[in-house]
Amino acid sequence: MAPTTFRVARAADLPTILKLLADDAVAQARTGYTAEVSPSVQAAFDEITADPNNELIVGEQDGQVVATLQLTYIPGLSRGGMRRALVEAVRVRSDLRGQRIGEALMVDAMERSRARGCGLMQLTTDKLRHEAHRFYARLGFVASHEGMKRPL
Repeated sequence: MAPTTFRVARAADLPTILKLLADDAVAQARTGYTAEVSPSVQAAFDEITADPNNELIVGEQDGQVVATLQLTYIPGLSRGGMRRALVEAVRVRSDLRGQRIGEALMVDAMERSRARGCGLMQLTTDKLRHEAHRFYARLGFVASHEGMKRPL
């Protein structure tokens, strides 16, 4: 297996990132997941990449994007003004799962978050993602809160 390196996503990575996001049974059951770069998706990518408190990270092997996640750095008043990192949209190419690429991606995200002054990393994961729950627990995440969402 080739080594995986991690970097901030570039515009040329967007179609592959969308394919990774769409290659997921839970995501496919939701609306709005497509592997096509629509104007609204391009606008979201542009907004994320322009925001200094957001990073789209990709994992690359042999020049191919094989993993991704979004990191958001959140300043806050609670916990003495501690910054926290929010992780979203974690994906590893389906044929490469089980090779610890996701673990390496999350370790990279933790290192980036520490470097940005974050004292806590948080994420939500769909209740249907039992394998993801075990994965995050193995990395030291604790199911300490009950998340809620509401369409707007």
